[in-house]
Amino acid sequence: MKVMLRKVGEKYEIYVPKKDLEEMVVEMENGTPWGGVIKIANGWKFQMPAMPPDTRLPITVDARKLGNDDDE
Repeated sequence: MKVMLRKVGEKYEIYVPKKDLEEMVVEMENGTPWGGVIKIANGWKFQMPAMPPDTRLPITVDARKLGNDDDE
């Protein structure tokens, strides 16, 4: 699923155009959004692609939504 990631202050925010959903990232598996699982404020989890830590933001990437897909 396409998601847009941007930085707001010291935190990350994700926008899911397909759902018109904008949420703050509340957990990051690796301390960075890249190459691991992130969790957003509504509880959804995404497997993010591996990217360099200094990737310029905002950026749109393909992320895999994990867990229950009832809300897709």
